[in-house]
Amino acid sequence: MFELALYILDISQNSVAADAKHIDITVRADTVRDVLAVDIKDDGKGMDREFLSRVTDPFTTSRTTRKVGMGLPLFKMEAEKTGGRFGIMSELGKGTSVSAEFVLSSVDRLPLGNLESCMSVLIAGSGYDTILRFSVDDRIYVFDTAEVKKELGVSELDEPVIVNYLEAMIGENIQSVKKGVYL
Repeated sequence: MFELALYILDISQNSVAADAKHIDITVRADTVRDVLAVDIKDDGKGMDREFLSRVTDPFTTSRTTRKVGMGLPLFKMEAEKTGGRFGIMSELGKGTSVSAEFVLSSVDRLPLGNLESCMSVLIAGSGYDTILRFSVDDRIYVFDTAEVKKELGVSELDEPVIVNYLEAMIGENIQSVKKGVYL
């Protein structure tokens, strides 16, 4: 993958496959500490300790359609090659938390990419609630599908016109928070 947003989407889709009802995505850039942090938490099935200990091995996957799972191993590699770090915690029946820190100024750091398009994919499959917290230094933007559903009086956000509008709105807010910081 050529941008971090695609990893966020991939890991979030793992949450959906794990029957998560809530997915919490945080993308935090701290220009003073030179860190770009990504945290993805869900309340899905979780993993037992044995599977968790192997989950960053590309030949470990819960998918039945193929025998390899590259998302988490590559996300870990991308963080570590910048001098950053990767972590994953999970508990059966309680969910999973994936976190990665990237050295913001590293020439090896992938760009964040088109986060708003990845969010629109998640929004369109809105049988679950997704929160995006996006911040750069002290500027923050929060998007919550539960709030949008409540405001619109709908149970799902699957209408293309709504998804397109929300994607554009998320993109505008992300750009406003970034204020020229290259992510």
